[in-house]
Amino acid sequence: MPVFQYRALDSNGKEVKAEIEALSNKEAISKIRNKGLFPTKVRAKSEGKKVKEDAQAAAPKRRRKTGKVKIKHVCQFARQLSTLQDAGLAILRSLRILEQQQKKGHLRTVIGLVGDDIEGGATLSEAMSKHPKCFDRLFVNMIAAGEVGGVLDIILARVADFMEKSQRLKSKIKGAMVYPIVVMSAAMIIVLGLMIFIIPTFAEVLNDMTDGEQGLPWLTQQLLNLSGWLTGRKGLNAGIVVATPFVIVALFRLLRQFRAGRYGLDWTKLRMPVVKNLVYKTAVARWTRTLATLISAGVPILEALNITRETSGNEIYANMLGKVHNAIRQGDTFANPLRQSKTVDAIVVNMVDVGEETGDMDKMLEKIANNYDEEADVLVSSMMSLLEPIMILFLGVIVGTIVVAMFLPMIKIITVMM
Repeated sequence: MPVFQYRALDSNGKEVKAEIEALSNKEAISKIRNKGLFPTKVRAKSEGKKVKEDAQAAAPKRRRKTGKVKIKHVCQFARQLSTLQDAGLAILRSLRILEQQQKKGHLRTVIGLVGDDIEGGATLSEAMSKHPKCFDRLFVNMIAAGEVGGVLDIILARVADFMEKSQRLKSKIKGAMVYPIVVMSAAMIIVLGLMIFIIPTFAEVLNDMTDGEQGLPWLTQQLLNLSGWLTGRKGLNAGIVVATPFVIVALFRLLRQFRAGRYGLDWTKLRMPVVKNLVYKTAVARWTRTLATLISAGVPILEALNITRETSGNEIYANMLGKVHNAIRQGDTFANPLRQSKTVDAIVVNMVDVGEETGDMDKMLEKIANNYDEEADVLVSSMMSLLEPIMILFLGVIVGTIVVAMFLPMIKIITVMM
């Protein structure tokens, strides 16, 4: 009979390593559970390898390469898997059920591949780690902590909550940026249309109407010069103006490919007069919520800091978390290097300090994240309220300037005639 090696946890949380005979991986897991143990890893040994190979051969052929999966679909999968685990279903059975329910796409393929790996003896976290485009390092490490602690259903629900809150905040910020981008784009198109197609038709008429000695008013002349420049070189100058925003966006994306570039951009954003408060609050909310979620899941503090640093989304705070990690490894507290970094407000340092004293670090970090999320929401709402009148005023100034520049020569002619 095939032999399976396994690792499991007893009722006291102590790890047990042993071997067991079974006809299949599923039967081995069932026998281990009947002993009152919680299996964390089951793998075929010797002739058991043939069982693993047979199971893989019998499984349907799947493409190993998968694309990016939307976060909302991963959240939905995590919640459904949490519900099935809470109901007491085996992890492999749960995955097969969810695979059947999914529509054809990358997520369905990934779930099938994860199920195949588990059937071959891998743990859930090991199987998920092979698909970084679907399950990031934060997700995988929390699943691993849930497997060790025997609270996989709770961890899955917590991961889904975290991802939904992070995505909600990101969506609000993106939504706040849509309005000004649309307005500015429309304004640029309208102004370019006036300058290229409308203004040149008035240029000859205005030159004939005005006295050569007196000439055109300064504002009108500058407007005509700008229109002439845009229509010159067979429209190449106008193309340069249209392409400039896209070049700037491409340049920013290129800079973000390098750590020094990301650091410079993040440093700049944290010092821009209008957006610095929003960038600060969203960045702090993100890394504190990530760290709180990992600590509450039982991930060791040093490993949690490494994961949080990689998923912080801001190089300033990634650098700060790296210094905190090194300080804690050398025996220091969390609050001291955080205070010395001068990257967060005093209230954040004080709450972290209290969390260390009371042993409720995860709860304190969660409170910080909730407070900063609320403040970020208020800032976004305030910015949206101010943007509308500012955009209207901006468009009014541009259109008004063009109209005044066109009417100034006529007013000048009427004044001379009187």
